[in-house]
This record gives sequence, C-alpha cells and structure tokens, in this order.
Amino acid sequence: MTASHDVAYPAVRRMSFGFGVAGTDKYFADGNMVFSHLIAILSAIFPPGEEIFVRSVGRYKDQIADPDLRKRVAGFIGQEKTHGRGHRELNEQLTAMGYPTAWFEYLLESTERMEKFLDKQYPSPDRLPRLRHFFLGFTVAAEHFTAVWAENILKSPEIQAMMYDPEIRNLLNWHALEELEHKSVAFDVYRAVGVPESTRIRWMRFAQNCGIPILVLFAWLSIATTDREGRRRPLRILRETVQMLRTPMWTGFYSAMGPFKKAGFHPSQIDTTELEAAWRHKLFGEQGQLVGHLR
Repeated sequence: MTASHDVAYPAVRRMSFGFGVAGTDKYFADGNMVFSHLIAILSAIFPPGEEIFVRSVGRYKDQIADPDLRKRVAGFIGQEKTHGRGHRELNEQLTAMGYPTAWFEYLLESTERMEKFLDKQYPSPDRLPRLRHFFLGFTVAAEHFTAVWAENILKSPEIQAMMYDPEIRNLLNWHALEELEHKSVAFDVYRAVGVPESTRIRWMRFAQNCGIPILVLFAWLSIATTDREGRRRPLRILRETVQMLRTPMWTGFYSAMGPFKKAGFHPSQIDTTELEAAWRHKLFGEQGQLVGHLR
C-alpha cells in the first residue's frame, strides 16, 4: 500500500477560535464530570503529543524517495502543528475553568525534552535506530487511535449534541476531520523506511488494551486533585464513568482497533472518504460553519 490510496494532500488550515470562560458550563461534555475531565486531559496532552508525532515522522523526511509521500508528510506536519496551537488556546480556557491542563501538558513534555536531548546528541537518523523506530511505532498506533476517535465523533449526532460549548465542538470537529485526512501518512512513512510490522503491532496491542483505561485513570486523577464536587461524590464519578464509556465515542473502540494488528493492514482499508467529504463541506464549504474561523 502506498500514497496512491490518498485522494489529496492534507490541507493546512490556520484557525482562530474565540474561547472565553464567560457562559461556559464547568462540565461542558453533556454535563458529565468524568467526560468533561477526560476531554480536558486529551486537550492538554495534544500539544506536546502532536510535537512528538511531528518529530517522529519528520526525522525520516529526507529518506523518503516518493515525492507524493514527501508532500503528504509536509501536510501532516502542518496540520499537527496547527492542532497543537488550537488546543493551547482551548487549554487556557480550561485552566481558567479549574482543569489541571498545565500539569498534564508538562507531564508529557518530559518525553519531548528527552527526545530533543537525544536528537542533539545523535542527530543522524541512523543512530539509535531502535529508539527512533520506537517513537515512530508509537506515532503510527496513536494516529490510528485518534482516527477511530475522530470517526466516532463525526459520525455521531449524539456526540455532537453532548458538546455544550459550541467553540469546543468546533475545535473538536476541525481536529477530527484533519485526523482522518492524514490518518495514513505516518503509516506510509513507517513502511517506507522499513520498520518491521511487529513493532507497530506491539504498540497497537498496548493502545487497544491500555489506551482507554489510562485516560479514565487520568480523568479520575484530574477530579481527585482539582474538583471538590467530584471528591465529595465518588458514586457520581463511578456512574458517570459508566455512562461515558457507553457513549458512541467509545463503544466499539476496542473492536475498531482489531484490524490494525493484522499483517498487511493499511488505514485506507477503513474507508472514510464520504465522511470526510461531507464534513469538509459542512465546515469549510461556501457557507461552512468554520469559514469565519480561518485566518
């Protein structure tokens, strides 16, 4: 499978969102405390996480012979960098609302600091190849995780209705669309540089089995450290955790990861072209919902 599976190069859209604390419900995700904390955590880890993805793929751009794949890598990097900027805007609002976004962002930035140190000490991509393959394998698995998440968000009217704050919903829809647009780029780089499939399959097993439990534990930690209402009502936390996991964002998540672990899998085998086209028109068509957000 090669770049020919992609109809177009990922488009880099520079966005500006009007976040502000006025009128925003504390529990902006369906009034659900756990769900709201989980979305806040995802937003907190996206900026440093996107930088990890950019570095993991960007290290190999000079080794890619296919000019189409090189252009797709450029689009991937542009989209991921704009996602980080968009979520940093949101994180300022979430911090003002009492969410510990800065703490979770700092936690993930420790990985970034380690990577930058290693890149400085060993600038050649031929040095420390196993470690660099480790980060690229992580990126490929995480990109599939977010692609499944994005598809669930865009397919579900129920999830759309759960996002009470319209600007948070706008950010998530834009981010979800672009995750689908570039979902195969890191995967194709991974194959182009010859990393064994066994590495990505091991990462996918970890993401499939541990991804959601880790996010739930982080949400509980966020509540325990910053949310007085949550600390007083542990039964509410348990009830709303179950409710959240039954929403269309997460139901079927485990099974959707399954195909990725098969030898010969390619992200294009999960066809989202019609969904992407519909949302591109809805968000960025002539009367698109986010046309006014474009810089």
